[in-house]
Amino acid sequence: MQTPSTQNKPGTAIALKLMAVFLFMVMAAMIKEATQSVPAGQAVFFRSLFAMPIILAWIWQKGDLREALIPVNLMGHIWRGLFGTSAMALTFGGLSLLPLPEVTAIGYATPMFTVIFAALMLGETVRLFRLSAVALGLVGVMIVIWPRLSVDADTLGTVGTIGALMVLGASILRALVQIHIRTLVKTEHTAAIVFYFSLTATVLSLLSLPFGWIVPATKDVILLVSAGLVGGVAQILVTSSYRFGGASMLAPFDYAALIFAAIIGYFIFAEVPTLNMVAGAVLVVLGGVLIIWRERQLGMDRRKARQVTDPKG
Repeated sequence: MQTPSTQNKPGTAIALKLMAVFLFMVMAAMIKEATQSVPAGQAVFFRSLFAMPIILAWIWQKGDLREALIPVNLMGHIWRGLFGTSAMALTFGGLSLLPLPEVTAIGYATPMFTVIFAALMLGETVRLFRLSAVALGLVGVMIVIWPRLSVDADTLGTVGTIGALMVLGASILRALVQIHIRTLVKTEHTAAIVFYFSLTATVLSLLSLPFGWIVPATKDVILLVSAGLVGGVAQILVTSSYRFGGASMLAPFDYAALIFAAIIGYFIFAEVPTLNMVAGAVLVVLGGVLIIWRERQLGMDRRKARQVTDPKG
């Protein structure tokens, strides 16, 4: 097995991370367009299936194929796949109902829920500073989704509420994935975690087959296949970025997704961010950055967990 190099090249690390974040947003835009007619479960199938060849080629090139195919904790991978696939399906459903920047902003509630679950499930000590950062971020999320919570006879309002709740539910599930990964990385190779998520997501998405799969139009097939390929490349780039820079240094660059989402949303979908969305997003980002800074101060290195973070939806 080849030993991966771990060099301190901040410029390379940041470039890889930003490229990955941008590609995840391109993928999300493709999914958003396709799910206007294709069910979310079917979109998860395409996204997962067509990412697998790229991921397998990357694992083979690194010399980690044996480690990827022979897991130590198979049930751990299945549980991770169940949580992650459900989160992806909810995100794709939300993308079909909400503007891309809004989905992205709500999605960044994940670090807040991760801190909460780490205290409840892993027994981590969470003091006032991180609790304050969590509260700040959650207030930001509430500001973003508040206009969606007033359900009345207006159909659009009802649809928006459902979309916001779906994305919020996905954020909670992704936090559970992060907690699970912190346990999984103790016994499992990174290659195995990346590969088995794609495999389990592909298989589990087939369970949605009785709930309305369709024969997609040619345009939608191209979008879905491209989303899988782009998502696979993005997953490799974000994993590779941690070979050249630390997790705490790279984590804030995740929030560049908000900028990319706003640009793509405006030019592709004619979506203009609302004042609520911008104000809430600022608080969400601030809360997340404070959590990252505090974890760095405490020496809580999340490197392995971040390397195999759940693919963005």
